[in-house]
Amino acid sequence: MAALDGLTVLVPENRELDLFAAMLEQEGAATIRCPLVRILPLSDTQAAENWIAHCIAGDFDDLVLLTGEGLRHLLQISGPRRQEFLLAIGKMRKIVRGPKPARVLREISLMADVSAPRPTSDGVLDVYASENIMGRRIALQLYPGDGARGLVEALEQRGAIVATVTPYAYASAADTAQVQEAIAALLHGKISLVAFTATPQIERLLAVANEAGEGTALCDALRKTPIAAVGPVVEESLRRHGLTAALSPGASFHMKPLVRSIIAWKQAQQP
Repeated sequence: MAALDGLTVLVPENRELDLFAAMLEQEGAATIRCPLVRILPLSDTQAAENWIAHCIAGDFDDLVLLTGEGLRHLLQISGPRRQEFLLAIGKMRKIVRGPKPARVLREISLMADVSAPRPTSDGVLDVYASENIMGRRIALQLYPGDGARGLVEALEQRGAIVATVTPYAYASAADTAQVQEAIAALLHGKISLVAFTATPQIERLLAVANEAGEGTALCDALRKTPIAAVGPVVEESLRRHGLTAALSPGASFHMKPLVRSIIAWKQAQQP
């Protein structure tokens, strides 16, 4: 008997949906795949190109990377100046919020100098807690939305000079029919577990439900359905909506540890 036999998991992942679903299916789970958010390149890259030019000119002391996807898009945007950009990245102190940007750095033969003790904005602030950052020039890669606005404000309040870039966009209106089908499955109790791997997935799921007048019913269903969260950022987003994760990896907040945590949780449910 496979470890996840009898478990039906809603998998709201996009770029790595097939990989994540396959990992669960290999353990015996049935998956319902729901691509909630598509990541798109910027339609206008001028601001990002200017930010890259400042990096190349040596205008920053630190590079703070919040997402691996952001670094990939920056490398793409750098185009013919890619090698200059790589050299510039190598000269800056590189601070990563979590394992994904660290992994992308390794892919380009670079290493993070500092990893945040927690993969959150507060974790990034912890890196600077004991430092005098008055006048420190920080290049900060953001993700779409206002989720990291507090990080920018906190650094600026301490006197840092922060230059931000958001190098990709979300197409949140993608695949609405599949999202509606996933909501219906949740409302009818057909889902054993929901696995969230990013905050925008939660926002998109709730937005579609609200548009259909089912927001309250969906939240009630999610309170009855166990939720797996990939890490603290997702857990915090759930709490903002009055929801709680039943399980999350204790460390290494990415898909393989999440699958291992789901297996451990399932085994703990068995009499």
